[in-house]
Amino acid sequence: MNNPWYKEFWPWFLIAVPIITFTMGGVLLKLAVSTEDSLVVDDYYKEGKAINARLDKEAIAKKMNITTDLTINDGSIALQFHSGIPKEGNAVKLSFYHVTLEDRDVSVLLSRDANGIYRGFVEESLDGKWRVSLTPFDDSWKIQNTLHLPYSGTIKFNP
Repeated sequence: MNNPWYKEFWPWFLIAVPIITFTMGGVLLKLAVSTEDSLVVDDYYKEGKAINARLDKEAIAKKMNITTDLTINDGSIALQFHSGIPKEGNAVKLSFYHVTLEDRDVSVLLSRDANGIYRGFVEESLDGKWRVSLTPFDDSWKIQNTLHLPYSGTIKFNP
């Protein structure tokens, strides 16, 4: 008793493999063409110059001997300078850059209170690994570190 070919398992299996392969290939090709990779830099020379400028700003912060303590509790941010306090302006900018998700990046303006502590608040969740940078309004110096949040206690945030 010979069964017809369409009632057997192996012909359908052999037909299904290339159909599934072409379907998945088409889906991946559509994703590759329609999405943008935000981690790829188009102008490497310009980005290299920006990295050198950033390193110069970090060297200025070291030269000014800036030392700070950073405290983050449930979105409330407090930054206390021990040395190298900015002479101009009553505010500094603290930026949080997520290491992989550009959509989660956030910047916070910290204003100085009567006790000399810079305070601000962020509504977004800051859980995970972050690249954090601190700059004054004139961008004359920069402190940049990598932090793992949430963190209970005071963080030494120094260049």
